[in-house]
Amino acid sequence: MSYADKTLTCRDCGSRFVFTAQEQEFFASRGYENEPSRCQSCRAERRRGAGRFNGGSRPPAKMYSATCSACGAQTQLPFQPRADKPVYCSDCFRKQRSARR
Repeated sequence: MSYADKTLTCRDCGSRFVFTAQEQEFFASRGYENEPSRCQSCRAERRRGAGRFNGGSRPPAKMYSATCSACGAQTQLPFQPRADKPVYCSDCFRKQRSARR
């Protein structure tokens, strides 16, 4: 099969890039059916993990201060505590969890 260069648009940055005949031949030899949807720089950025949450770095969770219901120690929680539910520090949570098993 004969291939010709194609100009595609990157789905991330919107820039146009060339999907060369040689790249198309390589894709076909690997059995890939879809054309690339990102330019080379966005593909490289994605491989480094920037801009994604699966396997990449996640932004830090907002932490809330609370008092442990079991021992009274100050603790940090990644969720807003509710007044009608007890909250525990890491140690007391572990103890509560192992006591349920």
